[in-house]
Amino acid sequence: MMGDTATSMLMASIDFSTLLLCSLLLAVFSYVFLFHSRAVRDRPWALVFPAVLAAACVAWSRVVSREVPEPYLDEVFHIPQAQKYCEGKFREWDDKITTPPGLYLFSISLLQMTSWLGLDGASRCDAVSLRVGNAAGLFALVYLALLCRREIEAQLYGAFSRSLSRPYSAYALHTAFNIALFPLLFFFSGLYYTDVLSTAVVVGAFLNHLKRVAQDRSSFTSDLCTVAIGLLALLMRQTNVFWIVVFMGGLEAVHAVKTLRPERADQPFMTTLGDQIKYFAWRYSVGDIHDLPLRHAWHDDMLYTAISLVIAALCNPLRIMRQVWPYVMVLVVFAVFVAWNGGVVLGDKSNHVATLHLAQMLYIWPFFAFFSLPLLLPSVVSLLCALHIGVKSQRPQPQSTVHVPSGPRDRPFNISASSISKTSPRDDGTRPSPIAAKQSKVSLALGIAEGFKLLSWPLYLFGTVVLAGLIVRFNTIIHPFTLADNRHYMFYVFRYTIRRAGWIRYALVFAYTVSRWMVWGTLAGYSGLSPAPATVPDDSPYLSHPFWIAYSEKRQTKARYPATSLADGRTAEDSQSQRQLADDPLRYSANTASTSTGLLFLLATSLSLVTAPLVEPRYFIIPWVVWRLFVPAWRLPDHLLVSGVYTLTGRAARIFTRYDVRLVLETVWFAAVNLATCYIFIAKPYVWRAEDGTALDDGRLQRFMW
Repeated sequence: MMGDTATSMLMASIDFSTLLLCSLLLAVFSYVFLFHSRAVRDRPWALVFPAVLAAACVAWSRVVSREVPEPYLDEVFHIPQAQKYCEGKFREWDDKITTPPGLYLFSISLLQMTSWLGLDGASRCDAVSLRVGNAAGLFALVYLALLCRREIEAQLYGAFSRSLSRPYSAYALHTAFNIALFPLLFFFSGLYYTDVLSTAVVVGAFLNHLKRVAQDRSSFTSDLCTVAIGLLALLMRQTNVFWIVVFMGGLEAVHAVKTLRPERADQPFMTTLGDQIKYFAWRYSVGDIHDLPLRHAWHDDMLYTAISLVIAALCNPLRIMRQVWPYVMVLVVFAVFVAWNGGVVLGDKSNHVATLHLAQMLYIWPFFAFFSLPLLLPSVVSLLCALHIGVKSQRPQPQSTVHVPSGPRDRPFNISASSISKTSPRDDGTRPSPIAAKQSKVSLALGIAEGFKLLSWPLYLFGTVVLAGLIVRFNTIIHPFTLADNRHYMFYVFRYTIRRAGWIRYALVFAYTVSRWMVWGTLAGYSGLSPAPATVPDDSPYLSHPFWIAYSEKRQTKARYPATSLADGRTAEDSQSQRQLADDPLRYSANTASTSTGLLFLLATSLSLVTAPLVEPRYFIIPWVVWRLFVPAWRLPDHLLVSGVYTLTGRAARIFTRYDVRLVLETVWFAAVNLATCYIFIAKPYVWRAEDGTALDDGRLQRFMW
């Protein structure tokens, strides 16, 4: 009788979860048809994405509810705590829980709303009903990711004017769908963990940030909303402070600097290095910063970007503070919490002590490379083309001319003294004047410095390899939890790699280096064979390299600053955008993020990881999602054309030009990983046994998971 009662309750809960997920699907369809009917009319196939996602979520939820009805692993702590909240016992807290109660507050709010709708099972606060909240969070995440990608494409393309409706690109639609299929997010959407909802809130905060930087000045209402969303993110997980304050706050500080928009100035031909430095320090102070697209940035450009932004921020503190004060408020609240709590984590402080763990910034790149394997296709194409060139042809290289990657397009920089003297003023037609000779020496020195850019890649590579080796030698930390629980895949990763022979740790430096190069290259966008960036076009608005020399041209860039004011004729602009998108679906999707964005991404990622002694794949979720949102589209024909090896024609050229084929491969890859991990979790349980064969943990079934 008791078994029948439990079965009926379980089936009622399953029916409730199915009904709720189907209701979410209906809500998504209704929203799309009501507010984005043109997007549906232009791309009816896009409706396949929410339909497939809903079907997958319903299937996964039902299977987990049937096979694992009781709390499993960390759910043993989370579900009883949520049930206490359902009973109104808000002052009771499990000391083993390290994260804030945001997940539990969301769960009881969702259950309360569904109970108002009269859904059967909504009044229960059991494991099955609570898990449904994460499926709802996944639906919210996919839509927020879609909106974020649309804003990113509009801003990277320079379409800051507020048209009536910005078109959704096929790339944005498919990217959002693939983010929802990301194996860790999809897997934990069926369990009661904090990761899905925490990620959704951070992506929502990022969307709020993108809308703020689409205007010159944010309103006071927007500022208050930013504070509220930031505090909500902290209520989900403490480490979100790095993404809210450091990443988004840093991006808004950069935005505040870029809104200065100083008048363009003709650069004089300076005769000393000191004059050159003083001139560019002045230009940086008024907002003429150096911030190239990542596609065109060399390693020294990253340094100059950071220097220019620091100078601009120090010289314009009031403008910066006016933009970022909401993030400062979030940081203040976080600092007060840490002081009151005596640490960052709420409970189990002895096992979660902040530790400098630099090796985390080595592990993250193979993690990205594994899950984003199809997105690394351009690097494979580059290698194949390079091999083809090496075997089939030899291209002569110029001996005396170096293209300066920080100057205007295709401007040769000759580093020979004789050729420099040709561009120097003379007091007669045969011999340079003393001033011209002095100018020539300065020009020669700066030209040689720029010429060393060609050596920056191998030097950078060597330096990073050495640094990685030192980190492996002195900062490899293996947390006791990593090797104490064989239910996690990370246990086996460490057991069969880092815990093996000592030389394997150092051999992995090669994997870290190659993975980092591929992942960063994917973010920057590939344009040919060389790992070095392409020549900078003269339409980059934030091009202010401190070692650029004014010869025949007096300005490094001809581009105007992006406009953020409300434009007239929005309907015409909207129609034009639609026509352009129809002719070239990847038009808005192929541009890359700025160097400052890449630097802030690295900074936020580092701060969120290097303080954690435990290596957990779940810690990499938000860095991956942010990285994935910024990955630009890729056209195979363009890549091959730049490489000069192969060309595509006819139908193949049309398909590969109009659609990023990597997205299809990414979907297939994620589906395969999800099927494998979900199958292992459900179909391959086991029992812990002692050496004498007796069952441990009361004979409970254990399951493999992330």
